[in-house]
Amino acid sequence: MKKIINNSVILLLLFVTKEGQAQKIHKAYDVVIYGATSAGVMAAVAAKQNGTSVMLLSPETHIGGLTSNGLGWTDIGNQTHQKTIGGLTLNFFHRIHRYYQNAKAWNQETLANYREKVTNSIYELTDSLMWTFEPHVAEKVFNNFIRENKITMKLNQWLDRQHGVKKENGKIVSITMLNGDTYSGKVFIDATYEGDLMAAAGVSYTIGREPNSKYGETINGIETQLTKGNNLPRGIDPYLQKGNATSGLLPGINADAGGKDGEGDKKIQAYCYRVCLTDATLNRVMVAKPANYKKEDFELIIRAAQKGVKTFWKLSPLPNRKTDSNNDGGVSMDYIGMNYDYPEASYLERKKMDEAHLYWTKGLIWTVQHDPGIPADVQKKYASWGLAKDEFKENEHMPYKLYVREARRMVSDFVMSESYLKGDKTVPESIAMGNYNMDSHNVQRHVTAEGDVQNEGDVQIAVEQPYPISYKAIIPNVKECTNLLVPVCLSASHIAYGSIRMEPVFMMLGQSSGIAASIAVKNRKDVEDINYTELEKKLLSSGQILSHSQK
Repeated sequence: MKKIINNSVILLLLFVTKEGQAQKIHKAYDVVIYGATSAGVMAAVAAKQNGTSVMLLSPETHIGGLTSNGLGWTDIGNQTHQKTIGGLTLNFFHRIHRYYQNAKAWNQETLANYREKVTNSIYELTDSLMWTFEPHVAEKVFNNFIRENKITMKLNQWLDRQHGVKKENGKIVSITMLNGDTYSGKVFIDATYEGDLMAAAGVSYTIGREPNSKYGETINGIETQLTKGNNLPRGIDPYLQKGNATSGLLPGINADAGGKDGEGDKKIQAYCYRVCLTDATLNRVMVAKPANYKKEDFELIIRAAQKGVKTFWKLSPLPNRKTDSNNDGGVSMDYIGMNYDYPEASYLERKKMDEAHLYWTKGLIWTVQHDPGIPADVQKKYASWGLAKDEFKENEHMPYKLYVREARRMVSDFVMSESYLKGDKTVPESIAMGNYNMDSHNVQRHVTAEGDVQNEGDVQIAVEQPYPISYKAIIPNVKECTNLLVPVCLSASHIAYGSIRMEPVFMMLGQSSGIAASIAVKNRKDVEDINYTELEKKLLSSGQILSHSQK
């Protein structure tokens, strides 16, 4: 908690002092990338390798986004889907494999021990690929990419979202940070999870769930009937005092679903921390009861356990007896309904929401391990797990970055929707392949007509086969901006984004955006006007997978 509060103080100082600072003008770059997520790093590498000068700006002090913040159990779908991963992204997983071939990489178990844990799974180790990894190892690999390609990168650079984007004739000329630093460029790439540069540049976007009618979809919007997985057992009382509606609802529960199935709303799927736990005694820090713990905030966990729920988070095995502990079940790591304002919130407001998610995560773990209302067999299952001491050392061993699954989504002339993912419509100008389920985590908890509490919004519908993602989905409307690429908060409906939003896909889209940016710079073209045939040729030569015929 201390580290997060300190970061908030730093941000506050930036807000207070900026007005009195002289603006620092940096030299111009061909390509300026805001956001050192996995997509941002790959965009920087691709742009640099294609002969353009690059500046990579990171708000955070640690790079790699969620890939280096606990998401080590990679979302790859299945063995068939693995074949859609190419280029720099595939190289990333080759590098992970090489790292773990060294016996010195193993300090809590051996490679042979770990191999047994993932044998007969989609994460089974091959001769040259490894899909799972510790957070600090992923960050090390990303930093090696930066170092080897001699990319100029600056950390702790926070965009002035109110006044920091200068545009002339439909182009971004420069962007200014809260500390007064200014960076000019020919092409800009917004690689953030939140879409802050895109929004500040005046590009159209949306937040929340579209109604099914918007794009002719069937699984968008409110979906009470489809929410079957990751739900609560029926019959859980939603009130502070069981059976007493006048006592008020438990925290985080809405009186109803807010509309009919298929209708849109402005709510977004839940966020969480991808916590790295371990049962290795010498590398373990047990989670303490939060100082401001209120039992009513965690009462739903106890009631669920007493209704027979046995699983409260995943223990997906990472090397060295660690886990990627993601959400699993009806009440788990996801802090459902507590992130609706996050996309548009100020930095300080986001930090408060980060802290609230941190409180939920630690409170969940402590409650399951210690509350007398939790059955003994459940407590025994989770009793040995604590935070990994050698991860996230600057943040009390909790991830530096909250898992922002979805925030703003650009609305361009072309929108990836359910029909494109299902193959009912042809995707033009492919720049990468997606493959994962159309996957939305729960969006809210509500009281049902029967008077109990249920989750709503968890939709997991498989795509029949991998699908292309269009270049048109990462470029804005030409009337809004002509030198911006958006590989993360791209133009997609809520349910389509639920499939696209996987880290390997973001990495591939980042690489494609970096190559596209270099073409635009060299040919002095708007990003909307570059020749796709030229782009396609460069993507293929870089190892990107663009169609089924390449597999």
